[in-house]
Amino acid sequence: MESYADSLCAVPVSLIGTFVLFPLFGFSINSLSLFGLVLAIGLVVDDAIVVVEAVERHIEEGMTPREATLQAMREVSGPVIGIALVLSAVFIPTAFLPGITGRLYQQFALTIAISVILSAFNALSLSPALSSLLLRPRKKTRGPLGWFYDRFNRVFGSATHVYVNWSRLAIRKAVLSFALLAVFAVGAGVFGSRLPSGFLPEEDQGYVYLALQLPDASSLERTDQAARKIEDILSKIPGVQYTTSVVGFSLLSLVQNTYSAFFFVTFKPWSERTRPEEKYTAIKANINKQLAGLTEGLAFAFPPPAIPGVGTSGGFQFILEDRTGKDVAFLANNMKTFLDAARKRPELGTLIPTFLPNVPQVFVDVDRDKVVKQGIDLGQVYQTLQTFMGGFFVNYFNRFGRTWQVYIEAEGDYRTDAKNVGQFFVRNANGDAVPLDAISTIKNIAGPEFTLRYNEYRSAQINGSAAPGYSSNQAMAALEDVFRQTMPNEMGYDYLGISYQEKKAQQGVSPTMVFGMSLIFVFLILAALYESWSLPFSVLLGTPVAVLGAFLTLWLRGMENNIYAQIGLIMLIGLAAKNAILIVEFAKDEYEKGKPLLEATLEGARLRLRPILMTSFAFIFGMLPLWFASGSGAVARRILGSTVIGGMIAASAIAIFLIPVTFYVIERFAGGKKEKPGAEVTAPPSIPAIKV
Repeated sequence: MESYADSLCAVPVSLIGTFVLFPLFGFSINSLSLFGLVLAIGLVVDDAIVVVEAVERHIEEGMTPREATLQAMREVSGPVIGIALVLSAVFIPTAFLPGITGRLYQQFALTIAISVILSAFNALSLSPALSSLLLRPRKKTRGPLGWFYDRFNRVFGSATHVYVNWSRLAIRKAVLSFALLAVFAVGAGVFGSRLPSGFLPEEDQGYVYLALQLPDASSLERTDQAARKIEDILSKIPGVQYTTSVVGFSLLSLVQNTYSAFFFVTFKPWSERTRPEEKYTAIKANINKQLAGLTEGLAFAFPPPAIPGVGTSGGFQFILEDRTGKDVAFLANNMKTFLDAARKRPELGTLIPTFLPNVPQVFVDVDRDKVVKQGIDLGQVYQTLQTFMGGFFVNYFNRFGRTWQVYIEAEGDYRTDAKNVGQFFVRNANGDAVPLDAISTIKNIAGPEFTLRYNEYRSAQINGSAAPGYSSNQAMAALEDVFRQTMPNEMGYDYLGISYQEKKAQQGVSPTMVFGMSLIFVFLILAALYESWSLPFSVLLGTPVAVLGAFLTLWLRGMENNIYAQIGLIMLIGLAAKNAILIVEFAKDEYEKGKPLLEATLEGARLRLRPILMTSFAFIFGMLPLWFASGSGAVARRILGSTVIGGMIAASAIAIFLIPVTFYVIERFAGGKKEKPGAEVTAPPSIPAIKV
């Protein structure tokens, strides 16, 4: 128990120290920084475990706690420093990425780097002090617990013998081992290319948006009746708690009109939504299914943006642009052609345009020649039309402790028919009253409700989402492919909201380049630490195994390769290197002391298997809450947890057999100290029972 207390002391010290430094970097306690701290919990205990395990091993060999601590620190100070530097350096390239992608990376990068550095400081100062004070030689435990310990020690000792023998066989079959490593690297590339890619996942935020659109120019009363019918439908859907309606407004176009409505559909708390039909995707699908039979108009549910404030909705927002300045009909015809082709693509689900080119309208054509000839002020003509037919704001006044607005407008009966403009008058230069119908003509026309200007081009906005089983990246690629096939040269396209940020991220530094730069930074750190250009290869060559495990896990769980998965992949570089450092550091020291290369390699593998498994399983079990996450933000947590857990399982189960091979081969051919050709290799000493 003393060893556990020693190791666990590193966790609160490192995490509290990280919180203290948050203000220096302008960080707040938000979802991203807490993500980093959750990952850090599994990392900060590793250094303390390495120190405590080494001290216990020397105590079991007969040393006093003080002597064991001093000897252990001579052995593990290098690995502890190396692990801290690698886990910190792996995120250095991400801290310099621009835009929203860089901002997301930076929260993780600095949070983890700070906590790991503090953990290393604790492992080099606090952990040795506590080890010398708390750790004592173990007495043999009796009873059922003693029987369990004895059986465990025997099984672990046998497993260690098997591991060393398999490592020896892998070294003898080095060509086959490197071929297997190449297969893992190719497999990681194949799985990575076939895995759906995206930007940010669609999360269960506890609510969805719902839009209603009636036929063009429908009355507000008719829209209100349809909205009440939708409220009644939503009240019967499992998982929906209440609905807030806004009649006469469209969130997608941000335009007020009489034939649109907008709804906030709030779900029940996550703890109350336990049945399958009450999950986010099921509720949204059920809503759209129920609204498909609505005869009054078109209604559909859509998600809020993944990052609040970045756009008005989730999914994608595609902008069709008329870049030649032609009339509205040109844009309308091209939009129809584009939508007809896009709706045939399997990658695309809902496609809703906000551009309405043929809305029935009443046009008042003022005869300016008559206005001028009669000496009427043209501004008064338009102001009179606005005041009586629409409304005119006068001022504010205070009464009963509240502020009231004053508007002037005609009574409702006089505003229902445009022909009533003849009952409104303006004064001419002689002071005579002139009816408005004497100087204007009423026409019924069809035209756009509003015109969107994007990058100064007349544009049409199309909101939509990817079909089930496809990612946002695949949906955007399908949109661009349809555009190339159907649109003339006069048309262009762009993105809005979260889609714009995703496109900017694709056009910037690619995830592959970030991953490569992280590898280079870790390589340079290891080269400086070991003063060797060859030794870092033996540390990093096991990375493809971890990457393959991560991709395979994401594929088996039906997840996409988005920004959270990419953060997990970068982290796996440091985690895979950590396992290799523990073996390589000890094997290197033994080899430099004069042991034959094979014996030094196998001795390092034998002695470091236990701390490798302890730190790996501590991290994996620490990440299990992310694997089984639920509630708000659960999708991102599950993706990140699946990535790091799958990668660490592969690194701990497969890569540990390849690390001795890579170290042996690289050291053999690196041009350093060589063994004598006929030198006899002594077998590793027998493995003593390892006590728990």
